[in-house]
Amino acid sequence: MLKIKNLVRFNKIFLVVVIIAVASCAQSQQPAFISHGKVNYATTVDETAMLDSIQHKTFLFFLNEHHIEWGIVKDRAANWAPASIAATGFGIPSFAIGAERKWITREQAAEITLKMLRFFTNSVQSADTNATGYKGFYYHFLKMSSGTREWKCELSSIDTGILMMGILFARNYYNLGNTTEAEIRSLAATLLGRMDWSFMQLPANGKHPYCISMAWLPETGLLNHSWTGYNEGLFLYVLAAGTGMKDVVRSYDSWLSTYEWQTPYKGLSHVAFPPLFGHQFSQAFIDYRGLADKYMKEKGIDYFENSRRATYVQREYAIENPKGWVGYDSLCWGITACDGPGDKYNFGDKKFEGYAGRGTSGRDYTIAEDGTIAPYGAMSSLPFAPEIVLPTMKSINARYGKELWSKYGYYDSFNPTAKWVNNDWIGIDEGPMLMMIENFRTGLVWEYVMKDPIIQTGLSKLGYGYLK
Repeated sequence: MLKIKNLVRFNKIFLVVVIIAVASCAQSQQPAFISHGKVNYATTVDETAMLDSIQHKTFLFFLNEHHIEWGIVKDRAANWAPASIAATGFGIPSFAIGAERKWITREQAAEITLKMLRFFTNSVQSADTNATGYKGFYYHFLKMSSGTREWKCELSSIDTGILMMGILFARNYYNLGNTTEAEIRSLAATLLGRMDWSFMQLPANGKHPYCISMAWLPETGLLNHSWTGYNEGLFLYVLAAGTGMKDVVRSYDSWLSTYEWQTPYKGLSHVAFPPLFGHQFSQAFIDYRGLADKYMKEKGIDYFENSRRATYVQREYAIENPKGWVGYDSLCWGITACDGPGDKYNFGDKKFEGYAGRGTSGRDYTIAEDGTIAPYGAMSSLPFAPEIVLPTMKSINARYGKELWSKYGYYDSFNPTAKWVNNDWIGIDEGPMLMMIENFRTGLVWEYVMKDPIIQTGLSKLGYGYLK
């Protein structure tokens, strides 16, 4: 009898130990949504050297075009340009990439990042027209002289979102115990925690109930136009869900309901969005390989594959070249938001746009498509389709390199039909290109973003899972 009692007691103790051990293991397991690391594609020695050169030159934009005291990054290299909060958001991982590649020290990258976070933490949050932000969101453009609203620009949800994704990366990357990196983590938590999503949500009785508005203006209030349909705002819903936005699932369902599934060329069915940047911005931060929400699960593909197909569509369109633009072919494409020649270059039936959100998802779905090519358009798709991106960039280098390559690497855009080359660089084009090359090579940005609890919570709330 004594042996039986002792055996029962032993079994109870053993069971408790097992439960504790299992719980401990569960806490130490990898997150439910992980980064898969670099892309499994072998580059040649020449291709590796090309990527080194592109990244280094692009990095110099962020090194030279940020505010020395506040860290905020200019919208573009032109002397007159204000700061852009989205360029700043892309700049945060860019400084870390510079540190990893030994172009600056980790200490220098951390110091610049800390200046940024201190600036945003301490800047004026007010409904006044001369503030930096309001309700945890920030104005699209900021004066380099004062750090306050430039022109009459909008309090932007998407640009604030990009800024916050950069900040989210920073709090995971800067993980050392020194005072600088500890303060980065502390300020990042403050900034991410004070976003008031209820302020940016459209009312229940509107066209897109509970969805995230694109903007707010102190003069007129909330813009009655929301982030719906597949575009660069994909990440914004993950961020919103992870930082406590109410009714986010209902809002995301509204987003999904406006998707457009198209098959412009055989075998390339995908959720369409003509400009390539819409397929790249979210995935510069979030590793979507294998990840699908309920819409994508029904289609049987993940968002990474969707962007791969969109990239191939652009190549097919350039081969078809239905409008007869000079330069388009299988090794010259990249149609996305960028500067353009403008109407002073018009001739005959050829009409050219200035800055525009150019794009194509096939012959029947184009936006402002005027023969203008942006090198970052193809280059930022490197992780999706290296087998066509690398040959394309080598060909563009051979044909146009002398005209396109300067202080910060590739100029933003060019148009062979108009015989026009841009002479500027734009921060929101430079950043994704630098980051996507690094994700392709090492998975750096994906690694530190994916481990954040905000991303984990956001993906879970929105019903994401891995395709089998």
